[in-house]
Amino acid sequence: MVAESPPFSGPSSAAPAASAPDTDARQRVLLVTGVLGAGKTTALHALEDLGWEAIDNFPIRLLERLIDSPEQARQSQHGDSGPDLQAPLAIGFDSRTRGFNPHLIIELVKRLSQRDDLQITTLYLDCSAEELQRRYNETRRRHPLAADMPVATGIAAERELMEPLRRWADIVVNTTAFSSNLLSHAIREQFTPDKGAAMTVTVTSFGFARGMPPVADFIFDMRFLDNPHWNPHLRPQTGKDPEVGAFVRRDPAYADAFARIRDLLLTLLPRFRAQGKAYVTIAFGCTGGRHRSVFVAEEIAAALREAGFSPTLLHRNLASRAADLVEGGATR
Repeated sequence: MVAESPPFSGPSSAAPAASAPDTDARQRVLLVTGVLGAGKTTALHALEDLGWEAIDNFPIRLLERLIDSPEQARQSQHGDSGPDLQAPLAIGFDSRTRGFNPHLIIELVKRLSQRDDLQITTLYLDCSAEELQRRYNETRRRHPLAADMPVATGIAAERELMEPLRRWADIVVNTTAFSSNLLSHAIREQFTPDKGAAMTVTVTSFGFARGMPPVADFIFDMRFLDNPHWNPHLRPQTGKDPEVGAFVRRDPAYADAFARIRDLLLTLLPRFRAQGKAYVTIAFGCTGGRHRSVFVAEEIAAALREAGFSPTLLHRNLASRAADLVEGGATR
């Protein structure tokens, strides 16, 4: 049994970090592989959304033919029409490829990595055997290596076959606890081609009673503030209405808490930007997601704009119906 890795491990010193700023003219090539069912297709779709040219189920033995020769690359970069900034290339392959041999693949990539016009990185997607078995049972798909045997047998055989690539990969992502959305978010953060672009900041409100946000870098719980829901006049209103805002501001704890949250964010966001983080999501929650969290999210977004950021503001549960059963008597 292979020991499970943390969600992200690597990159190793054998290849440049995939998330480093792209300051040279080399063609970026990302090889995406791993055990079947670990999320290769999801990862490639996320990369394609980022502007990568993505090719799935590629016969990896033909990689050398796919990539331009050094002479062709130099001609395209210095031709009469000016520099041709090539889109980064993501190539997906797995154990189903005809003649699949991990050792030959490693030797091929080592040879290509010696070219001065290429920057090649290998991403390996891993997943626990238990979660893979659950995914296969859920989709009712047959594991290609299982034939008429139990799916667990195919998973074990594939894991043994793929182990050389897993050990050799620059970056290993364990997707056991990832939904498709979480994996896409992780891929976007790791492989956004232009790390010099402006950081995307999202401020969102939500209701704890209606579920936690799937992805957030910061989650602030506003349920310590007095709840406007229990004021019959304010109940049909939302945190965007002035009367609700005035009600929340009157809470003795509000001013100090808001100032501390604002100062924390204004301290950390520039640090994230300096580290090349492409996306930051800041979530504010209250019980129903209609009053306190909405108001505080609006105020924080305004403060961030004053500080020079351009946050996107989202209110997940703003249109939800006000309900005593959702709010609960303990939140008065």
